[in-house]
Amino acid sequence: MTMTLETTALERPDAIKSASSNRWQRFARPLLGILVPLTLALAWEAAVWLGWSNGRLVPPPSRVFATIMELTRSGELWRHITTTLWRVAAGFGLGTVAGTLLGAVSGYWGIARRLLDPTVQALRAIPSIAWVPLFILWLGIFETSKVALIAVGVFFPVYLGVMGAILSVDRKIVEVGRTFRLSGPAMIRRILLPAVLPAYVVALRVGLGLGWMFVVAAEFMGASEGLGYLLIDGQQLGKPAQILAAITIFALLGKTTDWLIELVTAPLLRWQDAFRPGGES
Repeated sequence: MTMTLETTALERPDAIKSASSNRWQRFARPLLGILVPLTLALAWEAAVWLGWSNGRLVPPPSRVFATIMELTRSGELWRHITTTLWRVAAGFGLGTVAGTLLGAVSGYWGIARRLLDPTVQALRAIPSIAWVPLFILWLGIFETSKVALIAVGVFFPVYLGVMGAILSVDRKIVEVGRTFRLSGPAMIRRILLPAVLPAYVVALRVGLGLGWMFVVAAEFMGASEGLGYLLIDGQQLGKPAQILAAITIFALLGKTTDWLIELVTAPLLRWQDAFRPGGES
């Protein structure tokens, strides 16, 4: 009994130290992610301040930040951000639903894959800008055509991710399910869905990234609001600080929404015993 108490007392400081180290790593890791852009921003700010560049075509971060604050005070920035967020959310939702359904059908049934996949792959090769005149002709120049273009951008990576994940499920796992006489829905729920989820999350993140790229093309289609409109307005009026401000906000919003997908899907992937490089946990 005495030996057990002594051993526990000796182990407790190590456990406390380990917990403290894990907490520090949790806070330190996100800070590492901003180290490179922060260093580059400070270096360019110093270069302009020292007179090595006039900062006219590539304004320093202080001028870009001042432009963001000016747009915020006028209320204009929030209006553009809200409009762009709504377009991306609507397009992402439509593209994800369509890509998931068609990808699952093509992956699960061979006849459906032979019927659908060649057409989808041919459509995937069409440049995004080629859809613009067609969508304007079909859907008009307002919101519907913009959301449809974003949905097209999201659809293809989600479709490929779902279909590829289903086709790459280990055959031995499926055979185990058949051995236990699982029904079709039970096979999907207990075997295929957990096996597909990791690749599906990656496909969602890729699709969301393309959604942010496609929203710029969508907002070139006669938009009067949105971050893409800010880009065009800055280019037409010769305001490089406004262009960089819009690009910076695009980057921040894109990273934030990508992080939200990671956060929401993390509990679904907690069962994974995956390799963590560099001792990550």
